Amino acid sequence: MRTLLWMALALGAALAQKITPQGILINPVPTDLQVRVWVDKDPAKRGDAVYRIGEPIYIYVNVNQDAYVYLFNINADGKIDPILPNAYERNNLLRAGETRRFPPEGARYRYTITGPEGEDKILAVASRRPLSLGEILDVEANRVRVQGAEGLARALSIVIEPLPDRDWVTDVARYYVGRVVAPPPVAAAVLVVDSRPSGAEVYLDGRLQGRTPLSLSVTPGRHEVELRLAGYRSYRVTVNPKPGDRVQIFAQLVAEVQEGTLVVDSSPPGAEVYVDGGLKGRTPLRLSLKEGTYQVELRLAGYEPYRAAVRVGEGEETRLSVNLRPIRTGELVVETRPVGAEVYVDGRLQGRTPLRVSLEAGRHEVRVVAPGYGEYRAQVEVRPGESVRLAVELVPVRVTLELYVNVEARVFLDGQEVGIARGGYLRLEAPLGEHELTLVAPGYRTLVQTVRLSGNQVLRLTLSPL
Repeated sequence: MRTLLWMALALGAALAQKITPQGILINPVPTDLQVRVWVDKDPAKRGDAVYRIGEPIYIYVNVNQDAYVYLFNINADGKIDPILPNAYERNNLLRAGETRRFPPEGARYRYTITGPEGEDKILAVASRRPLSLGEILDVEANRVRVQGAEGLARALSIVIEPLPDRDWVTDVARYYVGRVVAPPPVAAAVLVVDSRPSGAEVYLDGRLQGRTPLSLSVTPGRHEVELRLAGYRSYRVTVNPKPGDRVQIFAQLVAEVQEGTLVVDSSPPGAEVYVDGGLKGRTPLRLSLKEGTYQVELRLAGYEPYRAAVRVGEGEETRLSVNLRPIRTGELVVETRPVGAEVYVDGRLQGRTPLRVSLEAGRHEVRVVAPGYGEYRAQVEVRPGESVRLAVELVPVRVTLELYVNVEARVFLDGQEVGIARGGYLRLEAPLGEHELTLVAPGYRTLVQTVRLSGNQVLRLTLSPL
């Protein structure tokens, strides 16, 4: 029966291992697939339910994910009876969260306790894929072709061996036939812990127990085991031994590499290398860096800067080879007062001020134009990699405006008084463009008029009496 428990509770860690009654091997790879089997007299799975010979029994099973479920009853004398699938129940696919009872309500068959007396067990195997049990189970004849718990365990191990570790899981329900059998006294379990290299600290449930190789006597149940060794990654595993089990844990420790390598070279060589803004040296350069992503910049006089984000992996070598491009452009910066003036370079509009533009190295003609202001022209020499700045104070263009009015009036231009038309005449200067002209005289209606000045102009205006 110990062999069956090894099969039912830990089928997966290394199926190529021999089945031995000495203990179980725990697979550290967990699975989120779960199956639960119980009998009607023991829904809490305490394992103390008693059935008299001739009494009916009902078996329940539940899965948390879609799975194919196989149920076997192992009698006290080693005889094995199939429960699912059987000659009447061939559909063994259970949906996530589904619970089934065997036999179901209204079934054409029933399960009755026949003996012999002793402890019986129900083994449930759940798999994400259907299992090929033709060599084990004859559904038509409703019989299992193998004999004994050990034979079933070996046969199932062959069927399940090709499956990934996460694709199957098992559970066991216990009950007694004929009379109550006093459970054996609770025996301690044994943990045998070893590692390569040896000498690793062994922590059981967070407490240091010693160094590998190490044998520990533990209480049955769930335990957290951790191995620590300087220069190596920690190894963690959860075990859940039964009374009397011997659990073997072997950890192949992995060396912990703290840094990776970044190799930087450039053509031409000698470029300054900045990593996250800090100067690290000149190319060719070899750096040891912690794992992560870095901003790398290369600078060399007469060449355009090169920037890139580089990922350095732990224990890996990352190479960055850069062909630097010679600088063939410079920069022109134009600022004007007032702002918003159009800037033409070699006859082509580049934008409005304030303006920053990249130009081919050489001599260029710059023209700055704004409405109402005199045009600005200049020749500039742009050098590779350098910046030329022009600060221009634009000069307003003014024209003459002559006013002839039928009365003497006060004259306002854009809200500001500019004079009095004495004897009905006023001569003034104003910038080019559009303006608001206002004339005010006692006893006359105020005159407001928009004028557009594009050159010297003469206006004749008449105010109406009130």
